[in-house]
Amino acid sequence: MTTRRFGLANPQEVASMSGKEFLQGIIDGRLPQPPIAEPMTFRIVEVGDGFAVFEGEPGPHLLNPMGTVHGGWALTLIDSVTGCAAFSLLPPGAVYTTIETKANFSRPIKADTGRVRAEGRVVSAGRQIVSAEARVLAQDGRVLAHGTSTLLVLAARPAPAGISISGKTGLPET
Repeated sequence: MTTRRFGLANPQEVASMSGKEFLQGIIDGRLPQPPIAEPMTFRIVEVGDGFAVFEGEPGPHLLNPMGTVHGGWALTLIDSVTGCAAFSLLPPGAVYTTIETKANFSRPIKADTGRVRAEGRVVSAGRQIVSAEARVLAQDGRVLAHGTSTLLVLAARPAPAGISISGKTGLPET
């Protein structure tokens, strides 16, 4: 049985990784699952070029006052899987942020729904804007929710001190 680690990756360890390599490192267990994955009981399980899959376990900790899983959980799955689909296309050092995520809820998700699968795919990828869509599916393939995200690609992260990227060391000039 594999024990899941939760936390943030060491920036120096991931500075030279593309988005896809970074996400595959999480899937393989070489990098920790992000902290949000623990309380939200979901995880990334697959990544490809412009594609990502999450699996989630709804449970009583996610229920709203009406006894169904809060819609924010499905919205967070949609935002996460579309963001990772976009991130899978980014080169080392590039990051993104969500501009907008929209969701449509098709069926109630209950504590006993069982494992759900969220599939995200990039629809359009420009230099600065990426659009992606997602579906949250029950085990029998029924659509529980679906949505879209618009993501902004940000300038590359500065390299950690001492890391060489394109001949620059990332050290401050004197």
